[in-house]
Amino acid sequence: MDEFEDIRPYRDHEVEAVIKTLHQQDELIIGMAKFRFPKLFKYSPTITKAVVRIVIKHKLKSIKTILDIQHIVGEELNAILNKTAKKVTISGLDRLNKEDAYLFIGNHRDISMDPALVSYLLHKANHNTVEIAIGDNLLKKKYIADLMRLNKSFIVKRSLIGREKLFALKHLSRYIHHQIKSGHSIWIAQKEGRAKDGIDFTEPAIIKMLQLGGHKNDAKTKLSDAINSLNIIPISISYELDPCDSMKAKEVYMNMNNETYTKDDNTDQKSIVTGLLNPKGNIHISFGKKITTTKENATEIALEIDNQIIENYLLQAPNYIAYEKLQTLDDSIGPKLEELTSEVAILQEDRDNFEARLDLIDQKYQPVFLAMYANPVRSKLNLNKLK
Repeated sequence: MDEFEDIRPYRDHEVEAVIKTLHQQDELIIGMAKFRFPKLFKYSPTITKAVVRIVIKHKLKSIKTILDIQHIVGEELNAILNKTAKKVTISGLDRLNKEDAYLFIGNHRDISMDPALVSYLLHKANHNTVEIAIGDNLLKKKYIADLMRLNKSFIVKRSLIGREKLFALKHLSRYIHHQIKSGHSIWIAQKEGRAKDGIDFTEPAIIKMLQLGGHKNDAKTKLSDAINSLNIIPISISYELDPCDSMKAKEVYMNMNNETYTKDDNTDQKSIVTGLLNPKGNIHISFGKKITTTKENATEIALEIDNQIIENYLLQAPNYIAYEKLQTLDDSIGPKLEELTSEVAILQEDRDNFEARLDLIDQKYQPVFLAMYANPVRSKLNLNKLK
């Protein structure tokens, strides 16, 4: 029996059996119909669904392996980026060895786009794509779990408690170590859940988890040895615009004010679809330098990752404009914008567009909305990278 069968991605020999069921899933068909033929679906959803079902059934017949899936996903992502991004830039990828496997630990802003972009850019540069850690909270529907596991995702069991949770963390850690040693790169987020407030930080618990699977002959591996064996590369992803910013602002505001924020079964799906299909402006992905440490403290190692993620994060016009607005209201947050060295030129068009976006936000959520965009500037200031 496969030790990791309960959490690992599907393998080639499992592909055909899984995809045979996908064209029968109505929710999947409806989602594809709305994306591919939005006008036709609005006019005649029944006909559109029938056409999409036939197309998907025909297309799925040609899929035999995970690599076949990856090619299709790459084509779909390329089409999405052409519609929703101005440009995608990259830095640091040239430092990676195509023969090595890495554990990419990234800041987390978008549920599906973050790891998809990393994998897509690696593929374009002729590197192997990554396996993606995904929480079981996102896999409540079987067809979603099937799609994710077909696309090299493995499951993080977040819903467990007590001893079961500890066992699951050890199991997850062993899987990550096993895959890296076997030559398979992995992407995980630096913390559980997205940084909805725009503050990127690595949870020390993630670092501690990575030590659990580094045991040799039942002897506990030193934390530094476990970390160094994983070839950890910090990743910074910067979106000029966050498609989910209004939803995040509302949620953060409610949590800050002790109001009950209730997620239903469709909340995460809505975030995924919104993040995929709405404008993102310019996107920049930075691959950092491999973490090599002698430290035995998880918090200190997490800080090493944070420093790279914050330093390599590309600030964009909305970040500076939001910071300027907050600084005008409270100068204790840092120096004035004109005293900072901007990484981009801020045009009047940028200001007008941001004002228009801000006007769409409920007034009581606007301070949170501004902080979300301004916090990356403040993080760099705290790191003493802006002068």
